[in-house]
Amino acid sequence: MKHFFTFCIVISFMAVSCNNSGKKENDTQNEDREGSVLPRPNPEFKGKIGETFETSTPDFPQPYKAKEGAPNIVIILLDDIGFGQPSVNGGLINTPVMDSLKNIGLYYNRFHTTGICSPTRAALLTGRNHHQSGNGTITELSTGYPGYNSMWGKDLAAIPEVLSQYGYSTSAYGKWHNTPDWETSAIGPYDRWPTGIGFEHFYGFFGGETSQWEPQLILNTQAIEPPSLPEEGYHLGKDMTDQAITWMKTQKSIAPEQPFFTYYATGAAHAPHHAPKEWIDKYKGKFDMGWDKYREIVYQNQLEQGIIPQGTKLTERPKEIPSWDSQSADAKKLFARQMEVFAGFLEYTDYQIGRLLKAINELPDADNTLVFFIVGDNGSSAEGSMSGTSNNMYTQNGFPDTVESQLAIMDELGGPKHENHFAVPWSWAGGAPFQWMKRVPSHFGGTRNSMIITWPQGIAANGETRSQFHHVIDIAPTIYDVLGITFPTSVNGVEQVPLAGVSMKYTFENGNAEGTRKIQYFETGGHRAIYNDGWVAASFHGAPWILTGSKGFKDNQWELYNIKDDFSEAVDLAAKNPEKLKELQQLFDEEAKKYNVYPLDDRFAQRAQIPDRPSNVKGKTKFEYSQGVVRIPEGSAPPIYARSHDVTVIGQNKGNNSGVLAAEGGGAGGWTLYVKNGKVYYDYNFFGKEIYSVASNTTLPKGNFSIKMVYTQTGKEYGDGGTAELFIDGKPVGKGDIPKVVPVRFSATETLDIGTDLGALVSDSYGHNNSFNGVIDKVIIELK
Repeated sequence: MKHFFTFCIVISFMAVSCNNSGKKENDTQNEDREGSVLPRPNPEFKGKIGETFETSTPDFPQPYKAKEGAPNIVIILLDDIGFGQPSVNGGLINTPVMDSLKNIGLYYNRFHTTGICSPTRAALLTGRNHHQSGNGTITELSTGYPGYNSMWGKDLAAIPEVLSQYGYSTSAYGKWHNTPDWETSAIGPYDRWPTGIGFEHFYGFFGGETSQWEPQLILNTQAIEPPSLPEEGYHLGKDMTDQAITWMKTQKSIAPEQPFFTYYATGAAHAPHHAPKEWIDKYKGKFDMGWDKYREIVYQNQLEQGIIPQGTKLTERPKEIPSWDSQSADAKKLFARQMEVFAGFLEYTDYQIGRLLKAINELPDADNTLVFFIVGDNGSSAEGSMSGTSNNMYTQNGFPDTVESQLAIMDELGGPKHENHFAVPWSWAGGAPFQWMKRVPSHFGGTRNSMIITWPQGIAANGETRSQFHHVIDIAPTIYDVLGITFPTSVNGVEQVPLAGVSMKYTFENGNAEGTRKIQYFETGGHRAIYNDGWVAASFHGAPWILTGSKGFKDNQWELYNIKDDFSEAVDLAAKNPEKLKELQQLFDEEAKKYNVYPLDDRFAQRAQIPDRPSNVKGKTKFEYSQGVVRIPEGSAPPIYARSHDVTVIGQNKGNNSGVLAAEGGGAGGWTLYVKNGKVYYDYNFFGKEIYSVASNTTLPKGNFSIKMVYTQTGKEYGDGGTAELFIDGKPVGKGDIPKVVPVRFSATETLDIGTDLGALVSDSYGHNNSFNGVIDKVIIELK
């Protein structure tokens, strides 16, 4: 019997326990020995070849079909969620869909991620540790070491590649943050794009974040624009859900007997926190109690609901984080609003996932659908600075925002004008009952993300909690175990690195079974930890909201926790048990050497400027573009940051011409050169905080023209700017100061566009219909 969702609430359900293949596991594995090398050899021709067709018998090679009873598989992955934020974990943000799934499935309260996004996603899809795929950090910060180069190798075949060769249809939606930054342009290469690692269909965006109102979308390997504008009701959460539903219905209509694998990875609730106003307004006044009281309330909920065991302690607020009571009245007003926006974003996302699950439950084989719902790829984010920010790229470039500047636009937060993010203490509060948050994998506030598994036809238990210690690398082995697949030793001619994960399938039937994951290391950004059979040694490496500089690795302190008795890592036993700590430190070193963790690197913003990183622009000082060349990612665009450079446009003015000549970035930061009312303008957007504009004192003449913008860097300090001067046909026509410039990166996903400004607009001086209506022969950018 199917289970159905009406909006967000389950209204009927019956679980049926069965073996999905109807055969013993050993028999299934024996049958599968031919799959130890993928692809399988071409089948032997069993027809007959005579001299003519009359005396011949054809025999077509048939496509490999999934074993009868193989389930559909769906992985749902949220972004930047603290353990204590959603109501499914006792938090104060309503997530009725997650709550409903928990009631009909298995709830895992000791499931772990890597502490940051790209690493978690690579580990999830490959079943290997994140450093094995070069994803020791996010792709934009990759360095030239095996554990950190972001160059996911062919020896790490992922779930979609394996399942597609076992008869599955495969698709992915939403955030994709695992393609090297220099490989995301229109010329690829595409082998590390979603379609290059086994997904037959992809609809989503590259990078760590994008505007939910004006995303930079990719369909398979083609850059596309959203189907509508924010003022027309567009939001990425709804759009990607619509796309996933349409694909699944189409797949089941054409081949109902073929199972599918779908990876649905939301951009929520990563910054920018973007949600429809009516969802934000639902939380008005709900967080006026502040972050300290929030944690206390959530902690009590978790105890009462059995989410955490009795005796668990609520960890203390770190000395680096101020109390709520110490904040001014204006600050409290802003901070409460920031959290209202975040809560609306998360509940809106939960609703969209409810739509997805409702559609799945209307499919003919709904009961035979195995769903992994991972509630976050890491803990809640502290990247918004201590005051929060109206522009997340501002803080990621190393600039702290202010309460005063945000108060002025507080009512606009959550809308398309801002790339907003809440204050650090909310990320700490959202990790209740644990210490710390995202980018701190040494402690569970960065890595403890709950998970729900449902499979009506394959799991008899429902509404039960599983407390075995497991890690995101264990998902892939679980899927292979469920399907009776022995992981291949060779895929597409490449010998495979063995899986590092272990199967969790044993937990489906036995909630009291001893956990099979005995050892797991954690590391990103210099933060380190090692788990071993109930013990955790942890080395915290500085406040994660400090995004510039290096703390260094001399005299690092280590802590020791016995998490069999101390669920929240509240009692440091390092002083009482130094021998155990030393033993675990040695174990970390062994695991680190085994999995390419060294060398440790705690830098953030500075790593975006590693000189030897592969690039389409490295070593070049002159770039030439044609009209209509668009969606060039920043990683493949000229690196003009805080550097003298010229932009020259050669074209033809046929009279009354207007529009954008060239633009890079968006509302979060960037530059644009355009014509309006016959005059030439250069606008520089400093993180949405200031717009510096230089205008020509004369109009563009008819006929052939040459426009040149000359930027001269004069500032010596981080973020300091210079001057911009405009020329038409060689004559100076305007000059102005650009006091501040973006030092590292304009945005996560915005692009360089020639002849238009796509996505979020750099300047409010023009609208979305901004293409230059004259002729551009070429745009030349020269670096000094």
